[in-house]
Amino acid sequence: MSSLDLYREANRARWDESVAIHAASDFYGVDRFLAGESTLLQLDLDEVGDVAGKSLLHLQCHFGLDTLSWARRGAEVVGVDFARSAVETASEIAERAGLRAEFIESELYVSPDVLADRLGTFDIVYVNLGALCWLPDVAGWARVCAGFLRDGGLLYVRDVHPVTQSLDDESRAGELRLLYPYYETTQPLHWSGDQDYADQSASLEHHDSYEWNHSLGEIVTAVIDAGLQIEFLREQDWTVYRALPWLIETERGIWRLPEHEGQADRRLPLMFSLAATRPRPSAPLSR
Repeated sequence: MSSLDLYREANRARWDESVAIHAASDFYGVDRFLAGESTLLQLDLDEVGDVAGKSLLHLQCHFGLDTLSWARRGAEVVGVDFARSAVETASEIAERAGLRAEFIESELYVSPDVLADRLGTFDIVYVNLGALCWLPDVAGWARVCAGFLRDGGLLYVRDVHPVTQSLDDESRAGELRLLYPYYETTQPLHWSGDQDYADQSASLEHHDSYEWNHSLGEIVTAVIDAGLQIEFLREQDWTVYRALPWLIETERGIWRLPEHEGQADRRLPLMFSLAATRPRPSAPLSR
């Protein structure tokens, strides 16, 4: 077994175990979702636009609340995740919510082969927060995304900003210190611990996880090299979770850097969003 396989299996084991914790947590709020609350950000809705009647593929969908929120808005949705418990839980929630969706178990890089005989291409490929850090090869990820898009289709990505991923999250309050790699590396960062971000009272048996950062330039270049056309790249000075322990919640679910020593304009990109399209073939010239 290769090192990458060992990293992948450790991550899969941890995510498989975490699904039950996440589905029961207030952080994810399954009961709120079943009562009608959407888990999508207004930012997603504004930037993706109307999805009614469109086919949408959600890669690395976890247990599907965002996927199903798109289904509520009229999309024909498919969610893909490498953790079996995530796919099973997503399917159960879809049934409880009375929503049509298909969830498929697959590791990302082999998903084109897994889905090849079952599905065609999609109007939208959606990737959201906390996805890219689990992938060793951003160029390979971009090729997978592009391969799932039909002509004119949209890739939409909203994720943690790679600058934020590089920061020391144990530095003293107000100190912004780069500690971790900004660029993609062959060897991942290794984390070990039994706490879960969604419920810190829970104790995980699988302690090890492995992550890779990818610079903003590497992400954009990978998307372009995969044959897609960048429509926009935007950076947000806020995020939807406490990425650094001294961020402050300025409104429900929105976290920002606090003012520091009177510097009210002291801002840092905490998230980014990117949209890219697969160009339509040019019409042949008439003679």
